[in-house]
Amino acid sequence: MMDDMPWKQKLTPGQYRVLREKGTEAPFTGKLLHNNEKGMYTCVGCGTELFSSDAKFDSGTGWPSFDEPAHLEHVELKTDTGYGTTRTEVICKKCGGHLGHVFDGGPTKTRKRFCINSCSLEFKKGGE
Repeated sequence: MMDDMPWKQKLTPGQYRVLREKGTEAPFTGKLLHNNEKGMYTCVGCGTELFSSDAKFDSGTGWPSFDEPAHLEHVELKTDTGYGTTRTEVICKKCGGHLGHVFDGGPTKTRKRFCINSCSLEFKKGGE
């Protein structure tokens, strides 16, 4: 088993629960939900660029939502059969951190809705 102590020291308890234990933050509570500034959303665990502010939209679901990753090669999509349903989990490819889930039927051109936990992200203003 991998030593999780460095993660526990780096992340807050809420970030650790989501990123390392595949938890979910409560809807409508995330600090980045209503962020409308221009910039890049990065992984809180390793700093990898994940989503551009240009891809963000208000899905009404309670989590920051994006229609596509900034760099598809920076995320991994895996089937998640937990909680009695089948969903597609979104994972940071570099550090293996759980970010959220992607669903079909978004209102944008990609028809995707990447619902990402705020606490698994950091926001870097500008620099896109």
